[in-house]
Amino acid sequence: MSEDETNGDDAPAEGEEEPDANDVAEDANELEAIRGELDAFETQIEEFEAKLEAAETEDDLDEVEPKLEAFREELEALEIPEPPEDEEDDEDEEDVVHPEEELQDRYDDIESDLEYLEDDLEDQRGPYAEDVIGDIEGVSGTITGTRWTIEGEEELIDAVDDFLADTNDLLGASISLPDDLEPTEGAELREDAPDPDEEGVPERLAATLENVTDAVEAADLDPDEDAETIAALLEATDEFEDDVDDATEWTDLKVREQLRREGFYDVLDHVKDFPPEWHALKVHEKRGNVGMILLALDSLGSEFMEEHCMESLERMGSAEATDAMVQKANRRDTKAMSILGKIGVADEQVVETLLDYVDSNIQLQRPAFRALGEIGAENAVQPIAEELATNDDPAVRSNAARALGLIGDTRAIEPLADVLEDDDADRVRASAAWSLNQIGTADALEIVADYADDRAYLVQAEAERADLEPAA
Repeated sequence: MSEDETNGDDAPAEGEEEPDANDVAEDANELEAIRGELDAFETQIEEFEAKLEAAETEDDLDEVEPKLEAFREELEALEIPEPPEDEEDDEDEEDVVHPEEELQDRYDDIESDLEYLEDDLEDQRGPYAEDVIGDIEGVSGTITGTRWTIEGEEELIDAVDDFLADTNDLLGASISLPDDLEPTEGAELREDAPDPDEEGVPERLAATLENVTDAVEAADLDPDEDAETIAALLEATDEFEDDVDDATEWTDLKVREQLRREGFYDVLDHVKDFPPEWHALKVHEKRGNVGMILLALDSLGSEFMEEHCMESLERMGSAEATDAMVQKANRRDTKAMSILGKIGVADEQVVETLLDYVDSNIQLQRPAFRALGEIGAENAVQPIAEELATNDDPAVRSNAARALGLIGDTRAIEPLADVLEDDDADRVRASAAWSLNQIGTADALEIVADYADDRAYLVQAEAERADLEPAA
């Protein structure tokens, strides 16, 4: 056994350098200096706690706040050294707590206490008149940004009236509601009020509340001297907000009640079909009331009624339904795509929506191809022609060929002629022949006419249909 082991000294392992005594001493001095700084920080924390506890006014808090900010800067400038890494051979021994870890724990505790003091300072501030104004403006925004029922508008009027009584008493003001303020059925249904120049109930209530915020601002309330008044105004505003939240919104009504108030059932003298919504739908379709059908589509949640609403819109083919169908088509609704084709409006938004499905799966391609063809979307010629030339599925190629024929653009003649000549599937070739006949130019018809002896009957039929004689 070596002499060092006999004396219990920790001799450095072979190949390791013995720690420099000066470095060890320097590290110890640095840790001791940090320990002293943390002692001072802990003392300051206690002093700040006492000052905040004694603070009674905003001026007292204003005096403490910059000192807290300076304290944080000093604390964040202090760096705690990283503890040394434990040797792998010491894994089986008890965990050693290094002095750097103890210092870091103290630092973390001080920082946590500082955060608490900063929060406490903010909690002691106010309340302020600005808080009252902000809360009132928030409630006013709710009033003007919500669709209310007639009952709801009546409840809002009562809520504002009660709030005015409280604020007038606290501020010594005399703000009142307009004498002629009352809800109207037209406003509930989002229709024009009897007088186009007259604002609705929500807007007029908001104008009244603006008078209240002006009065609060004019009162020049001091957060110290008028703290009780400000607190009472905040309490009144909280009660006012609760009353507004309790008022009856349009969305609080059941769907049938909403439809009843919208006039959806007004067309019914009697109920012939069940459910009554179906009977009303048929009447609205007969009368061309697209808006009512869209209302039912948007409101009714049953698959049965949605199916019948969409069928009605497809039969009607009204441009009034375009926006609603674009929204549904963007959600991969194939029926909506078909309806857009029936409507036939080559609107940019419609075309862009349908083009998104040109290279999709066949379930989405087929209605998109047909709709683009029916509206004559010239922008779709190139992408559809690419599907015609490259898609492996004969059904897709056939649908693409027919879409090009419906569009009728002469740029499609060449790709259709290539398919008619080379495609392996006769159904695709027949669709190409049909489309060339649809395009109907002399060049297109001559191409089709050359296939009178084709192997496929359908292609022969299209060749015979090609009329090369000019109209008399």
